[in-house]
Amino acid sequence: MSLVLQVGALPQWLTGALRDEYRALVLPDDGERDAFLAGPGRDVRVAATSVATGVSRELILALPSLEAVVNYGAGYETTDVHAAIERGVVVSNTPDVLSDCVADTALGLTIDVLRGLSAGDRFVRRGDWADGAFPLMRKVSGARVGILGLGRIGRAIATRFQALGCTISYHDRREFEDSPFAYASSPVELAAGADVLIVAAAGGPATHHLVDQAVLEALGTTGYLINIARGSLVDEEALVKVLMEGGIAGAGLDVFAHEPHVPPELLTLDNVVLSPHLASGTVETRAAMEEVAMANVRAYMTEGRLLTPVPEMQRAAG
Repeated sequence: MSLVLQVGALPQWLTGALRDEYRALVLPDDGERDAFLAGPGRDVRVAATSVATGVSRELILALPSLEAVVNYGAGYETTDVHAAIERGVVVSNTPDVLSDCVADTALGLTIDVLRGLSAGDRFVRRGDWADGAFPLMRKVSGARVGILGLGRIGRAIATRFQALGCTISYHDRREFEDSPFAYASSPVELAAGADVLIVAAAGGPATHHLVDQAVLEALGTTGYLINIARGSLVDEEALVKVLMEGGIAGAGLDVFAHEPHVPPELLTLDNVVLSPHLASGTVETRAAMEEVAMANVRAYMTEGRLLTPVPEMQRAAG
């Protein structure tokens, strides 16, 4: 009988490895789920999932032998970590391996929207160049960059912008004594002092609409918003409103509140760059994420420990 359960869709290699090494079962998503939970589900020790599905409180309570949840991906807000802690279930994710690609995307979106690269491409394709020059855009080098969330990804973003001579500031739940960057006491303060505000904080209830109307107003008519974190961090209705009214200069968005649905108003704006949640979407990074997830399953099944527990687990242990 399998002790490993796959919850939701996972990449092909990871699905195959779980099946081949541990005869992993797949949680039914139809009328057979109750029978499964009352039968083979009672012996499951490890659940493997991704942020697209997660492991809910209800499912954690329905798996009496569950000891660990392994998340494929850095984000894990769809897994109820608080319920896991209450049950003594440990949770992991796949940090670090995607930081570079996500940071590259943040830099790319910033350069694109400030310099008008995608807009310029459309300008040429439409034949508008024959009628006059493309408008002057904004310089990236030397800009004031505010980073909302100075975790692994936030620090990788800061490194890239430092190379462009940018002034870096940040806001996080606490000030980091080892950081060389200026600390802002609130998202509003951070936005008020930035030309570019980059959202790099974790998702979840604690950060829901962290970027709200007040933050966007503080960013102002010459400021740009870049979001490579989660759509839930930004009040999307407020963002659409300020963009339509010229309240901020532009935005580069890789994530949205109701993916894959994008507010139709944004499709018409040349000062907004849209991408389909592709920040970690490279062959190299996704393969590394699968390897880390599988390594966590192996480590728990053989040694009873996770290699990359999420921060909440570390705080609970402390």
